[in-house]
Amino acid sequence: MNFWFASRRAFLAGVAFSLAGCKREKKREIAVIPKGRAHLFWQSVHAGAIAAAREFGVEIIWNGPATETDFNGQLQIVEAMINRKVDAIALAPIDKKVMVSVVERADRQNIPVIIFDSGIDTDKFVSQVATDNYAAGQLAADRMGEITGGKGKVVIVAVQPGAASTMAREQGFEDRIKEKFPGITIADKRFGMADFAKSLAVTENMLTAHPDLVGLFASNESSAVGAAQALKARQTKIKMVGFDWSPSLLEDLKSGVIDSLVVQHPFKMGYESVKAAVAKLNGETPAKFQNLAPRLIRKEDLDKPDVKEQLNPNLEKYLGKGA
Repeated sequence: MNFWFASRRAFLAGVAFSLAGCKREKKREIAVIPKGRAHLFWQSVHAGAIAAAREFGVEIIWNGPATETDFNGQLQIVEAMINRKVDAIALAPIDKKVMVSVVERADRQNIPVIIFDSGIDTDKFVSQVATDNYAAGQLAADRMGEITGGKGKVVIVAVQPGAASTMAREQGFEDRIKEKFPGITIADKRFGMADFAKSLAVTENMLTAHPDLVGLFASNESSAVGAAQALKARQTKIKMVGFDWSPSLLEDLKSGVIDSLVVQHPFKMGYESVKAAVAKLNGETPAKFQNLAPRLIRKEDLDKPDVKEQLNPNLEKYLGKGA
């Protein structure tokens, strides 16, 4: 009998040791939830997140809605990650108000949340990693003032109401124009709703409504692509300052359709978001706000090595051939 009890104790101890070992070996899970999946910007964020995951030994669960206007889809994804009990969440909120409830729910359940790309109307997050979007808008306005001689009518192809990042860019642009370039009038501003075709349509409408335009500012990738298509179709000489980048935008920059692009560093954004989550899980305190500097790129800057690295991260290395 004593032998049986001893053997059973040894067996149970072995099982417990085995389970403990499995638990130790299981990687921490960090859910990274972008606004959408279609644009190259988010693919670069994904690549940066994977780079950090490999470096720090964590697992990334990447999932976002198909479009950047589907806040209900994003809400459901965040809820699912909370229910899954992931170790941390990195979120780019589609809407700064709508997403508050799930961020605060995660906080109540002790799941640290990193906000990236775009702000949110709550302080229940660990860290925010984003471009200084207001300064980015000011940078675009300074370039617009320079290339138009500080005179004439300009328009804005905006993104969508409620998106904190692009709203900040647009506000920075508008404020700087009013403050520094009294000879420039912002004649119109319309939303492309983060969609290439809609951005093209609203640009065409503004070009028709204001035939004497001298400049155009487009505040993200989709709005810039749509606006550039409209300018090419009309073969107009309007000066365009765009935002973000993609292969088509770079071609339009090279050909002169676009004067300049204000660019972010999405790879770094993804990397720093995961790094901040890991720091929190390790008992550290990452900075509450981590602002990434925007950069103005002109045609003559494209051959600079640091510009090439920023604009063309090796997505295949991190995302595979399907990236």
